[in-house]
Amino acid sequence: MSPFLKKLTLLKFIGLFSVIRFYNIVLLAIAQVLCSVYFFSSDNDIDSVIFDNNIWFIIISTATSISAGYIINNFYDLDKDLINRPLKTIIEEKVSTKTKMIVYIFLNFVCLIFAMFVSSRAFFFFLFYIVSIFIYCIKISKHAFVGNLLSVLLSIMPFFAVTLYYKSFTEEIFFHAFYLFLVVMLKDLVKDLISLRGDFTMNYKTITVVYGEKVTKFYMSLIGSLIIVISLFIFNFYEISLMKYYYLFSIVHMGIFTILLWKKSDLINYQKLHNSVRLLIVLGLLSITLYK
Repeated sequence: MSPFLKKLTLLKFIGLFSVIRFYNIVLLAIAQVLCSVYFFSSDNDIDSVIFDNNIWFIIISTATSISAGYIINNFYDLDKDLINRPLKTIIEEKVSTKTKMIVYIFLNFVCLIFAMFVSSRAFFFFLFYIVSIFIYCIKISKHAFVGNLLSVLLSIMPFFAVTLYYKSFTEEIFFHAFYLFLVVMLKDLVKDLISLRGDFTMNYKTITVVYGEKVTKFYMSLIGSLIIVISLFIFNFYEISLMKYYYLFSIVHMGIFTILLWKKSDLINYQKLHNSVRLLIVLGLLSITLYK
């Protein structure tokens, strides 16, 4: 194989991994394992999780369905992405549309096969999830409010696959999930601020495009306030051991975040805010190991 073909093949692999956002998939898989061990298993029994085939089948189904979702989302958001992040999109376009569609179908097939090994409920859960992602990409993603809401719900929905398997959804888990929902919603709104140029050009009816940056910032400040309230509630009413320090950090983070949000309205500031929310999510993932 010539050096040129080797380089092209490498770029295609890099492009495919970029499309499916491999790093997100790895983080989500780790999160599902940690939630299984620290939230759902009895006495934090790691062995009961590690040697449970069904947990790994759920993780595989989650990873493949979300990867497929990223592919179909990439397909429909191509023109917008070329405006907002041209270099990354050009690399991703080294992978042909035909290849993307073949991989999309294959990943969804693998997802449903492994889900079927777990139970019929798991099968229909992931079937519903796959269809929901597809409908979101082709019909809903361009609409304000409902597009953001469904995007966030689809982002946190994989955690409910583990909940469904363990048949355990307590009040405490609800508040942790609600906290995660709010943080991911905040991240989604920051992304709308960053993507304003591409969204406006391609006629995406996001909150920022329809109502402007100030209204978007108002909603973000409101969500930030709710995150602080939920963090205080969890900190004061649940026995979460050293994990409480994560929620204290979250409160401080939201205060600083809100100040910086209103201080500047440039792209660099929005990107920093976006990265800070991503960091908050990663730290939240790691803090699960401090739970009880």
